[in-house]
Amino acid sequence: MVRYNLPSGMRYSSLGERESFYKDEFDLIKVGEWLQKRGHIEGLVFAVVIGRHTKIFPKRYKDDASTTIIIDEYENLEDVKSTILNFTPESVYYDRNVYTKNHKIIGQELAFDLDPENIECPIHGTLENKMNQGQGLSFCEIELKMVKEETIKLYEELLSTFSLLEIIYSGRGFHIHVLDEDSLSWSYSKRKKFANKIRNRGYLIDVWVTSGSMRLIRLPFSLHAMVSRVVTPLTISELESFNPLENERCTPNFLKQNY
Repeated sequence: MVRYNLPSGMRYSSLGERESFYKDEFDLIKVGEWLQKRGHIEGLVFAVVIGRHTKIFPKRYKDDASTTIIIDEYENLEDVKSTILNFTPESVYYDRNVYTKNHKIIGQELAFDLDPENIECPIHGTLENKMNQGQGLSFCEIELKMVKEETIKLYEELLSTFSLLEIIYSGRGFHIHVLDEDSLSWSYSKRKKFANKIRNRGYLIDVWVTSGSMRLIRLPFSLHAMVSRVVTPLTISELESFNPLENERCTPNFLKQNY
């Protein structure tokens, strides 16, 4: 089993730990508040990946461990939670597409994804260096700090174009969500052009995410089981002093018990 190199204190969550998190800590009230903030929850689609990167999964789902499983039939968030508990996944997402009642796509939430492995580390080198060693998703404390600084700079730059921005600690890196209503109607070509513009200014964003080619994004308040951290919304002032290796808000209880 490939074990990615992670900062001290971060590790894979066991199946039992995933189950206890979603039973006892997964806060549906906060999830609901976040979804209401972004609006357009009609026809919202969720998704899970059971064990693609960690290779940890219930034996009954061995054949589907690396598959993205869509959750589009549910009554309410409690129903979604029950489905998540059934899979005990390593990651939970929601679909950024905006749908009509008839499931027609009428827009997409714009988002920017910044991950630490994309940073050129003074110690571990480039992403290519790490991939050559089978460590494409590994990162260190230096890269974590550098990607945080990159996120702050990008947030400040985006304020010249947008007014409603939300920052999410994704478990490894950071997401910046744009909630301006008019941005929902941007075409694929407009999103991609803007993403390339930002990339050309030196920001290491994932163009695939911003353009909309990858429409799934991590669900706030879910568990990133590859690093045992809670996906956590942050204000820009909170981000400046944020350290996911020590912050209690993003640390699940099963880790706090070991501190």
